[in-house]
Amino acid sequence: MAESFLMEACVDSVESAINAERGGAGRLELCSSLLEGGLTPSLGLLQVVKQYVKIPVYVMIRPRGGDFLYSDQEVEVMRKDIELMKSHRADGLVLGSLTEDGRVDAELCMEFLAAARPLPVTFHRAFDMVHDPVVALETLISLGFERLLTSGCENSALEGLPLIKRLVDQAKGRIAIMPGGGITERNLQRILEGSGAQEFHGSARSSKDSAMKFRNTCVTMGAAFSAPEYGLKVTDANKVRTLNAIAKNTL
Repeated sequence: MAESFLMEACVDSVESAINAERGGAGRLELCSSLLEGGLTPSLGLLQVVKQYVKIPVYVMIRPRGGDFLYSDQEVEVMRKDIELMKSHRADGLVLGSLTEDGRVDAELCMEFLAAARPLPVTFHRAFDMVHDPVVALETLISLGFERLLTSGCENSALEGLPLIKRLVDQAKGRIAIMPGGGITERNLQRILEGSGAQEFHGSARSSKDSAMKFRNTCVTMGAAFSAPEYGLKVTDANKVRTLNAIAKNTL
């Protein structure tokens, strides 16, 4: 069992970043559009978050929602985002790319890693869409990724726990395996004990009502699956504290 566990909090606002650090998170994954699984945040968000927190901020590089097979133009965007996030003090990056047949796009990932250097890079949950996770893990190790975020190729880390455990055993410390996806205070202990992982990833969010007094409830700003216009999801410092306390008691 680990001497200590590190919580990476997935955040999409300055308020959530501050709350995550206040609650004891050891690292942030900074995104926009968590409803789509996390997209590249704005430079403005990164800059202001860096003003308010001291813990490392890893920035998501993902130009759109959907699959992880990118066009030449999307790759151009990702290259530029890597360059910009590096120059604006990102502490690390989070990215991933697959081929059309469900393998890690080793050639493109090698290019991204070279562009990111010397920043550490996490391969995100594109991994959960691969054809063969055992082969994919060895590819990530050979490329030099620092960490893998995975739900074990299932909808949640709890459902994917058997595979996460096998990945931790396969990795043998060559790459950090970080469970993520649906982690709550109800399942964290089981996931940590069952996987052997030393880090975990979650958003620890609570609902928060909008401060708007006038509300036009007839209009929505996005598609049918969008978040409510007058409801916000914000990382909850107390939930982060609870998760860290559970992790500590798992030692």
